[in-house]
Amino acid sequence: MTDYVDGYCERVGPGLWGEPLNSLSNLAFLVAAVLVWRLAAGDRLGRVLAGLIGLVFVASSVFHLLATRWAAVADSVSILGFVLVYAVLFGRVFYRRRPAWLAAPAFLALTVVTALLGGGLYLSALIGLGIFAALRAFERDAYWTHFAVAGAVFALSLSLRTLDRDVCDYVPVGTHFLWHLLNGLVLYLVSRTLVLKNRP
Repeated sequence: MTDYVDGYCERVGPGLWGEPLNSLSNLAFLVAAVLVWRLAAGDRLGRVLAGLIGLVFVASSVFHLLATRWAAVADSVSILGFVLVYAVLFGRVFYRRRPAWLAAPAFLALTVVTALLGGGLYLSALIGLGIFAALRAFERDAYWTHFAVAGAVFALSLSLRTLDRDVCDYVPVGTHFLWHLLNGLVLYLVSRTLVLKNRP
């Protein structure tokens, strides 16, 4: 688990500062966490989401600083944790009388399917945003546009993450840092939507 991981254009060798842009761009998650915390204004749901975004900031920062396998696992687990909790909270906020907890195993099943097809965790998250937007649009809820915008930003973000290794010869720093910046925006947008909807 302590094996060295070199999976990004920017990293050229071991060391804490081997990925300066990838490391610094994690601040987007910290900014998102602070903004959601302030927006929550004491609301428990909002503070839970802010805390989870904060964990993503810590885990991703540690991974890009240390570049070890255990840190990579922690990074993925923090993201998965946010997505699973968000799926449950989405059900509770928008469908208060339905068993919202079922959203977590449903998303895990979707993730397994996309992983077997080569899409992994992130493709299932993109599909999830599309489902959220479709569900709200079906019920003629104006919040569907919030999820549609977040989905569009995440689609761009995922594309940039995928391109990182392919553009190393042309862009030595890669595109992974843009994945961080855009994902910070995505986490803020989806969290803001639930906080606003949950207000009396």
